[in-house]
Amino acid sequence: MDSKEEIHERLKQVLVELFEIDPAKIKPEANLYQDLGIDSIDAIDLLLRLKELTGKKIQPETFKHVRTVADVTDAIHALGLSDAAIGS
Repeated sequence: MDSKEEIHERLKQVLVELFEIDPAKIKPEANLYQDLGIDSIDAIDLLLRLKELTGKKIQPETFKHVRTVADVTDAIHALGLSDAAIGS
């Protein structure tokens, strides 16, 4: 299993690519909605992108309480999705 740090780095690349977010703003403690300007439609786009990259269905319930970049990283890690699995 790849480390959370590696998953975080790949997630950062996805966020920059999808939403053109300044990479310097994408820190583990950054709130997706308040700090990064991601709205509910963007969150769905992110879930769809993660599904596309992993080839695995990611249940929306898994991300129901996700608020920060670290929460997303933890959720991906908990699902057992390695850095390679999310498109590195």
